[in-house]
Amino acid sequence: MPVITYREALNQALREEMRQDPDVFIVGEEVAEYQGAYKVTEGMLAEFGPRRVVDTPISEEAIAGIGVGAALAGLKPVIEMMTVNFSLLALDQIVNHAAKYLYMSGGQYNVPMVMRAPTGVGLQLGAQHSQNFESWFVHCPGLKVVLPATPYDAKGLLKSSIRDPDPVIFLEHELIYLTKGEVPDGDYVVPLGVADIKRRGTDVSIICYSRMALFAMKAAERLEEEGISAEVVDLRTLRPLDVDAVLESVRKTHRAVVCEEDWPMCGMGAELSATIMEGAFDDLDAPVKRISGVDVPMPYAKNLEKLAVPGEEDIVLACRQLVAGEI
Repeated sequence: MPVITYREALNQALREEMRQDPDVFIVGEEVAEYQGAYKVTEGMLAEFGPRRVVDTPISEEAIAGIGVGAALAGLKPVIEMMTVNFSLLALDQIVNHAAKYLYMSGGQYNVPMVMRAPTGVGLQLGAQHSQNFESWFVHCPGLKVVLPATPYDAKGLLKSSIRDPDPVIFLEHELIYLTKGEVPDGDYVVPLGVADIKRRGTDVSIICYSRMALFAMKAAERLEEEGISAEVVDLRTLRPLDVDAVLESVRKTHRAVVCEEDWPMCGMGAELSATIMEGAFDDLDAPVKRISGVDVPMPYAKNLEKLAVPGEEDIVLACRQLVAGEI
């Protein structure tokens, strides 16, 4: 099976969907001539031309508005935000329009739009360019929210997102574009709303998504050397959320560590903790442990940025404490 980068997997998904469906097109800042801020749309303009790979002015509200209007007219736009931080300027279009038309029209009008955006902490990008907003989007009924961690999932989930009749927020952590993994040739999809057990275990469940899933896999390998069997549950999709997979894992291991890079207040960690408490309280041998970013704007200084972002070591320590009964 070919081994390619996360970025190349996304490029493959876009090309395959555009080749088989003339209604799919790409719109955003620098997606055409510059080939994407992270080169995900490399070569797309040359293959599909300027009517289907469209550069826009610097106006996120306009980009989202074009997407909503085109989707309502029967097309399948893939809009790209240069970073999820800039999506704040388009929240009216995303939250008040894309997410609500199906409901407010009594099921008459779908909005088959995908919003792609790099997310998460970069490398010294500062407080305004190092944010995670997935919990904001998950909070909004009508949106589907996807955060793949591997090239295989990135390609399969993007293809499913483009084919989905509803608006999808597709978030790609900007520090994993160059990570590599096996991706089969040809067409395949990964269904939305289905978690993946990346590693089986019996002692503790690590519930995670996006870049934290990569940290969790490394942490599980280290824990195995210490005699601790950790199960890694990669959610892949946060809305719809695969609650059954989460609860099934926790009922087996009796311990849970929930991981997110986002701020802790009202984040996915809080939602997952409540879900586990409500659905598997009697199966728990210890309290649910939450791992998150520090509750501050992201520092610019490299040493402070490192302290503000959770990683492999945090997961290892939390699992050790849970299994040892120290929490």
